[in-house]
Amino acid sequence: MPFSAFALDPALLHALDEAGYPAATAIQQAAIPLILAGHDLLATAHTGAGKTAAYSLPLLQKWLLARGGHGKRCTLILLPTRELAQQVGATLQQLAAHLPRVKIVTAYGGVSINPQLLALRGGADFVIATPGRLLDLIDNNALQPADIDTLVLDEADRLLALGFADELQRILALLPTKRQTLLFSATFAANVQQLAAGLLQQPKRVQIDNAEVPDIAQRAIEVDARRRNALLLQLLQQQAWPQAMLFVNSKHDAAELAQWLQREGIRAAALHGELAQGRRERVLENLKNGTLQVLVATDLAARGIDVPALPAVINVALPRSPQDYTHRIGRTGRAGQSGVAISLIDADSRAHFRLIEKRLGLRLAREVLPGFEPTDQPAPRLAACDDNGGIKGKRMSKKDKLRAAAAAAAGTDKPPAG
Repeated sequence: MPFSAFALDPALLHALDEAGYPAATAIQQAAIPLILAGHDLLATAHTGAGKTAAYSLPLLQKWLLARGGHGKRCTLILLPTRELAQQVGATLQQLAAHLPRVKIVTAYGGVSINPQLLALRGGADFVIATPGRLLDLIDNNALQPADIDTLVLDEADRLLALGFADELQRILALLPTKRQTLLFSATFAANVQQLAAGLLQQPKRVQIDNAEVPDIAQRAIEVDARRRNALLLQLLQQQAWPQAMLFVNSKHDAAELAQWLQREGIRAAALHGELAQGRRERVLENLKNGTLQVLVATDLAARGIDVPALPAVINVALPRSPQDYTHRIGRTGRAGQSGVAISLIDADSRAHFRLIEKRLGLRLAREVLPGFEPTDQPAPRLAACDDNGGIKGKRMSKKDKLRAAAAAAAGTDKPPAG
């Protein structure tokens, strides 16, 4: 469907042509008319489906129609990460390129707040922000919550999953109850359902499931944990992908793996939450321009990072949740491109990967590559409940391991209590 079918202002259509948007995607076709009509909305669609433009275009159109009205009005777009805030801010600026005097401010932590305070002098038409930095701006009287008449929660499930729930509740308590609220998410988890039930008023529901499914070839390769890096190196060398994104679960693992790859002659760098903002931006730019071949990332990068035509994603360590798996592999196969997503499965992660498959309705064939045939068995689990915290079917917790180590050091068979 062409964008002209939505009766958008010629300035917006001009910006769409310049930006190379060929036609409306399924989520855009469904969401734009509902937002223009003023409905609250709960929309879910896979990553890369075009959700940002799906709400940006109608909100810019509504801003155009409301210009000259009484009072200051502001649209607030909340996102979980700096990278997402930057991406959405850039998209909004691009689509508003030919609009008269629209003021768009992007605010996030990790950088000085002073330029953001200055940018908000005199108000703003659109504010794109992460929750913590938004509260800082409100505390500094740079933004008046009463001026907000439209709220967008982009990646709503991630806002809750990343531990923003308390900040989000504080923000919601400050906002006017009379407003238009839009929730966008790639997954419709239980926490999103609960949030939607208490936040939206007579919402319309849009769910894009099978339309425009990204072309991602998913593979699961079994390998012993001690040989994982060697297999990873062979894949990178044999496939010769121009760029690849590798996922691990901690900043320590990201830094360590990136350094090892560098020693093996791979142009690699790590991306995690404790990097300074300037460093994060340089790393991403180096990946996009080809200076880097491999980015080793934590789940910080699973959402909001858009590398055009990224051919491969590798789960060196499995994600903690099925939702994170979806967002990790969604870094490839974007905008009509094809991609491959590979998960490396060792003995101790087999059961967890089966759970991910079950929750997502997947069943991937297990591959074994010559020279990397797995021989390891899963680590033993505690056999039964006991008085010391052991739970049948569960692996030892850190506390149990510490107790066992203390008992061994003391020369006793029974761990000390509590």
